[in-house]
Amino acid sequence: MDALSDVLRAVQLNGAVFLNGEFSAPWCVIGKPESELCTAYLPPSDRVASYHLITAGSCWASLGDDDSAIQVHAGEILVVPQGEMHLLGSDLALAPIPSAPLLAECLLSHPGEVLRIVYGGGGEQTRMVCGFLTCDEVLSDPLLNALPRLFKVDMGSDRESSWLASALGFAAMEAAEPRAGSTSVLAKLSELLFVEAVRRWIETLPEHEAGFLAALRDRYVGRALSRLHMQPAHPWTVDELAGHVGLSRSALSQRFTDLLGQPPIQYLARWRLRLAARELRSGRKSLAEVAGAVGYDSEAAFSRAFKREFGLPPASWRSSRDAPVAMAGHGMLGRAMGGSPR
Repeated sequence: MDALSDVLRAVQLNGAVFLNGEFSAPWCVIGKPESELCTAYLPPSDRVASYHLITAGSCWASLGDDDSAIQVHAGEILVVPQGEMHLLGSDLALAPIPSAPLLAECLLSHPGEVLRIVYGGGGEQTRMVCGFLTCDEVLSDPLLNALPRLFKVDMGSDRESSWLASALGFAAMEAAEPRAGSTSVLAKLSELLFVEAVRRWIETLPEHEAGFLAALRDRYVGRALSRLHMQPAHPWTVDELAGHVGLSRSALSQRFTDLLGQPPIQYLARWRLRLAARELRSGRKSLAEVAGAVGYDSEAAFSRAFKREFGLPPASWRSSRDAPVAMAGHGMLGRAMGGSPR
């Protein structure tokens, strides 16, 4: 398995496409993951990514400032990895309206179905399919934080995109005319669209770019990451890892540090702790079992390392996360919606 696939598997994406929007100029709306909407379709989470696939026309988007404004055209997908509040419209200088009132009646009358918004002044039309995805809060940090806060990707500009064009056409058709099972089908397509958007963004990175995304793409570091992710409990040494990827020990260490800002074993230590945090949150294994599963022989050593990384001992961290996560008022989504951070 390649490094990106492994990271995407680990972050446990859960997607839903549940909004088919038809807008006509002039229009401007505030886009954000509404708590009532998300809880109707997605498992509880305080990490929600959102995207908008433009199927006809075009629109402008921004995070509320002129510097972030970009124009998005048909065939392009706009991604907001952190699920932040953002503006969409034919003209972003217009006073935006919240999307919640437009959705409230649809949500009450058609819970769990693909919703449809029709809004605007009757001019030039823009159509879009909107999706949201929850993901593991802890393990998604390296990936989602490495992405721009707002970006667009062309999803159909080459011959290799014919399969994707068919999938997008199918998604638009399912969203416009829902049938039995449409919600489940679109949920899987939602995950596919997000993954493909991330892949294509990585492919656009400059040759000498540094950071987590560039590391995933790198011929040697990407293979090293894949090894570390596949066998996190293995007692890796840099020598052994270098042998697997075909570089010398010093060359791999330098390349890894240049791209990720830390040597391989330090990265592995932090990845192990993130895997442990996910297990503590989702499972009921003992601390000793969790420690062993991520490569620690000593529960005491595991507890010390975990506290350094997360600020709490493992047992306390688990207790603090036992209560179900509310969509509003927690973490990044809560802050975007005006709630209080934890």
